[in-house]
Amino acid sequence: MNRPVVKTVQRLFAVTVAMFGFGFALVPLYDVFCDLTGLNGKTATRPYEATNAEVDRSRSIKVQFLATNNDGMAWQFKPTTTEVRVHPGELVATEFFVRNPADHTMVAQAVPSLVPFKAAEYFHKTECFCFNRQTLAGGQEMLMPLRFIVDQDVPKDVHTITLAYTLFDVTDKASATVAQAN
Repeated sequence: MNRPVVKTVQRLFAVTVAMFGFGFALVPLYDVFCDLTGLNGKTATRPYEATNAEVDRSRSIKVQFLATNNDGMAWQFKPTTTEVRVHPGELVATEFFVRNPADHTMVAQAVPSLVPFKAAEYFHKTECFCFNRQTLAGGQEMLMPLRFIVDQDVPKDVHTITLAYTLFDVTDKASATVAQAN
């Protein structure tokens, strides 16, 4: 084979391997980017350890709650309260209602998103249904708890925070995990 053709094939192969590797690296890189910048409104996925911080009663922030289902998710899903007024540093508790109208057991996972993005690092969940998958038998319903604190250091220009959850059907993934464990 001709030497320039071999070099071209080698370069094309190297570019293909690099593109494939970059595709796999995009998800973790995106997660790191969102963690550093607060973009995508990602909130912590682990419980926040509350300290004995004082409540700032000189200001209040409106926190709104939204609930949506991903395509194919049949559950009824909604906040029991659509908004609350909170003082920074105050521990707040609320709940979300879910009902599985199907005739079989399903497993769901809620994924949170918060706006404005700059408030994400100041919104701390001490308890959240989003930390774990939720399993409901057919026809079963329940109230899922959410407890949070808006940090006292939240920027002064933040007056409204919107916390949205999207509920995904992960029944197939949960079944595969159980099958692999057995």
